[in-house]
Amino acid sequence: MENNPKMAITSKGLKYLLVGLIVMVSGYILMSGGGSEDPEVFNYAMFDFRRMVAAPIVIILGIVIEIVAIMKVFKGKEE
Repeated sequence: MENNPKMAITSKGLKYLLVGLIVMVSGYILMSGGGSEDPEVFNYAMFDFRRMVAAPIVIILGIVIEIVAIMKVFKGKEE
């Protein structure tokens, strides 16, 4: 993709958007699981560090990457 002045996003910005999306999806994957097959038994695995701390931090990091990708003006190659 060439740097077209009419384009709202550059190729570098698009790469950052995709990286942010991948980071957010990985955060949601980290958050999944922890359920119990038996409804009578409470499973404390849903309150572990991975689901309560690490996954939200990864998702917020992905959102920050998305904001940077949208708001930052990336300079193209000067010719």
